Amino acid sequence: MAKKPRHWAGIFTSGLVRPPRKMRLELRRTKPWSWTTFLKQAPVQHREVEGFESAQFCSYFEKSGGIRLLEGGVASGFRHVKPEEYKPRLLHLKGRFNVRVTQVPTLAASFNEGDVFVLDMGLNLYQWQGKSAGKNEKGRAGQLCRAIDDERKGKPQLHVFSQNDKNVTEFWANFKDLDPAFSSWPNGVPQVAPDDGKDDEWEKSNNQRLFKLSDSTGSLQCTEVTPAVKGKYKRDMLKTEDVFIFDAGNEIFCWVGKGASAQEKREGMKAAADYMKQNNRNPCLPITKILEGSDNNAFKSYFTG
Repeated sequence: MAKKPRHWAGIFTSGLVRPPRKMRLELRRTKPWSWTTFLKQAPVQHREVEGFESAQFCSYFEKSGGIRLLEGGVASGFRHVKPEEYKPRLLHLKGRFNVRVTQVPTLAASFNEGDVFVLDMGLNLYQWQGKSAGKNEKGRAGQLCRAIDDERKGKPQLHVFSQNDKNVTEFWANFKDLDPAFSSWPNGVPQVAPDDGKDDEWEKSNNQRLFKLSDSTGSLQCTEVTPAVKGKYKRDMLKTEDVFIFDAGNEIFCWVGKGASAQEKREGMKAAADYMKQNNRNPCLPITKILEGSDNNAFKSYFTG
């Protein structure tokens, strides 16, 4: 019986609150590649940047109500924070497709009409929905509240408010001791900022391009591969003897053929980074390096045949 191949998926993340520069550069330079060498080029590699996480990365946090980006850093990054301490916090849910949960200051100024917010008061969870909030944001907020409730063994009570509810003053009353501007709010309700219209434009981009990285001519060259029908990429365009860079619009892939040369394999991720820089692509976009035969579903979905 043939031995079933094993697949490794390495996630390499980069947060906005970062460790010392020397440590950061050393980790970026050595860790992903040393793992790859040790595992004989088997791992699927992912580079994820805070605020620009791919759908696949976000999916790992589905059961816990979605990925949560909470306050931390050097002072508290390695200290376990117990939910029972119940320090009030405001969680901002935003995203048209990949909804992210980010901790923001517990101030009315943090709100806007286009998103959903959860005020965590420990034994009471308050879900506030802006009048222009999306259904995915509302659904993720409910899932998040249920996950927090489970973490605290069912002790919290959940309260849901929409921006224009008649009893919305009950929600804003919680800010009496949190927001210094509370006393200036007319009728106990602050002026909420309009929808900022910035639901992660990069997520909606579908402008796709495919490039071949090959040294068959004696020098390493990166050339664009154009499909017969615009936007219709076929599987047979990926040749096993080369490396390909695919820009999916909201994510970059480096596909490595089994027969690619050592130079092509070594330079693949660098070529992807160079492409992003030369074409003014957002440098925070997710980058995934995958080997032929280990293609993930996200990559497969862009090709036919």
